[in-house]
Amino acid sequence: MTTKTTAAHELSELVACTLNDTDLKSQRDRWLNLGEHFGIARKQTEDGLRITFKDHPAVAVELQALVAVENECCSWADWSVEREDGALVMAARSEGEGVVALHGMFTTAIPVG
Repeated sequence: MTTKTTAAHELSELVACTLNDTDLKSQRDRWLNLGEHFGIARKQTEDGLRITFKDHPAVAVELQALVAVENECCSWADWSVEREDGALVMAARSEGEGVVALHGMFTTAIPVG
């Protein structure tokens, strides 16, 4: 491989999920369920993504659990849960290819806002 190809390959390995297929499906299904029932808006930002959810104690617990998994399996991004204007916000931030990856995530079940 050339240096440019090697660098691109190394970067693509850095922007990847480490979950196995079963855990990835479970995580995806949990996100879809949360988004379908409690999602308010999805907004791309300069450094990543913000997804707004209805503020409810059960939603907060599930959102915290999902974000904890994301911080482990997708550590190329910084995942957090914030409260803003009476809603819960999942914020994911990264740089470079990580931002591109975040912009491609969570595109179903959550309205664009």
